[in-house]
Amino acid sequence: MGLIDVSGLSVTFIAAGRRVRAVRDVSFSVGRGESYGIVGESGSGKSTVLRALVGLAPVSGGQMTMDGAALQGARPAAFYRKVQMVFQDPYASLHPRHTVDRVLSEPLAIHGFTDRDARIARALDDVGLGQGFRFRYPHQLSGGQRQRVAIARAIILEPEVLLLDEPTSALDASIQAEVLNLLDRLRGERGLTYVLVSHDLAVVAHMCERLLVMQHGRAVEEMTRESLRAQAATQDYTRALLTASEGYRPA
Repeated sequence: MGLIDVSGLSVTFIAAGRRVRAVRDVSFSVGRGESYGIVGESGSGKSTVLRALVGLAPVSGGQMTMDGAALQGARPAAFYRKVQMVFQDPYASLHPRHTVDRVLSEPLAIHGFTDRDARIARALDDVGLGQGFRFRYPHQLSGGQRQRVAIARAIILEPEVLLLDEPTSALDASIQAEVLNLLDRLRGERGLTYVLVSHDLAVVAHMCERLLVMQHGRAVEEMTRESLRAQAATQDYTRALLTASEGYRPA
């Protein structure tokens, strides 16, 4: 049994009077301290899996457990002490009228922490920003700095698990590498478990020991980092995804 176990997960939305099966019978397990990737095209259901884990998607079938406890219905506050999420768009995930100090203070207030100043200082230092950013507003920050604030907000409660929904796809390539290295370092220092969603196989190969390939809401294939780098896919869709990830090559 892993820290996170998902068995036969299905998610169904009702849109314009019709049922949309966004996730269909998906199963996987993530060990404690592991970094696990979920990859696929846009619309493959990969982000919906993360939202199902945190209770933000309508689960229509299957079971999910965290450390052996079933995940059902609204998540209790204790769940969010263990599990935090970093979203894709750093421009949308921070309130434009809240300072960095307020962004980081809110989760501490919700969970009853009293050592606010020390935790904020540590979180800012850990993501490479420092105290000079504490009272800035999001419009005073670059995209990479905003995402660092979002990561600081996620780690400030000292969770065990980070769910990462395309955390670098909205950033420039040079900034992407900095943020990925930051996430790698934080995982090593804090013993975190990651579930990383991405359409970028290079990101997944860098960050994850294992990955699940999804298409049209279904799990297509599970691979290790080594088999991904060796392009040892067994399914046609995964091979096509690998070919597409190589990009344009002149004749």
